[in-house]
Amino acid sequence: MSTQADHGHELVPRPEQTPDALRAALAVVAPGRLAEMQRTKDDAFAKAVEWQSLSPVRGWVLAWARDIEIARRPDLSARHYRANSNLESEDPAVAREALRELSMVLDEAMTAVRA
Repeated sequence: MSTQADHGHELVPRPEQTPDALRAALAVVAPGRLAEMQRTKDDAFAKAVEWQSLSPVRGWVLAWARDIEIARRPDLSARHYRANSNLESEDPAVAREALRELSMVLDEAMTAVRA
């Protein structure tokens, strides 16, 4: 597990960006997503072989590191949930604000895992 900035209460430390470390962290913060993780991993590795490129695997690692970053941090998780729940609002201003907030949450999580 790597070091990270203090964001208050975190459910687990930020995992290393390896398939095993990401899987172990996901098993704690969102165990219901383990089958999805395995499916997307299989797809990424199949594309890597087909394309003769590691970019699908790198993309898989970053996407899951980002999602785990959100799930392990209650502050980001709450913001992510609120934004997602308002995306389909009938009020266009609420939906636009939800999209803006969701983008900010995803950017913050990605910045954290790339640091």
